[in-house]
Amino acid sequence: MTDFLISLYPWTKAFHIMSVITWMAGLFYLPRLFVYHVEQAGSDTQMASVFETMEVKLLRAIMNPAFVATWLFGLCLVFTPGIVDWAQIWPWTKAIAVLAMSWFHHWLGWRRKDLLNGTNTWTGRQFRMMNELPTLLMVVIVLSVVIRF
Repeated sequence: MTDFLISLYPWTKAFHIMSVITWMAGLFYLPRLFVYHVEQAGSDTQMASVFETMEVKLLRAIMNPAFVATWLFGLCLVFTPGIVDWAQIWPWTKAIAVLAMSWFHHWLGWRRKDLLNGTNTWTGRQFRMMNELPTLLMVVIVLSVVIRF
């Protein structure tokens, strides 16, 4: 099995990078849609419906598959011999940041349901602030992998 993972390493790494880029694009864009939804839709049910459609399609058709692919290819990389040395600090900082990013993904799903059900309590400003979280986590992940501190 390990020989198989080693032989597929370049492909696994390439697909992992592509799925991370796709997932990150959604993590950056969905909170921005929430900002516009909260600030612009207001009581306009037709505009709210447009935002709800955009949000659900982004989450279900793009972000969720990219999330699953990121985890699948990432775990394949973890189990590829010689790639990760858990005695170093960098895999732990990356793992913690990836878990936080995964929590944020699910948090966005919960906020989408709140917006859909009319139970949202978040303001546009709060969504803007939360929109910075994936950037901070991305910095930790990239520095962990590239610098390997």
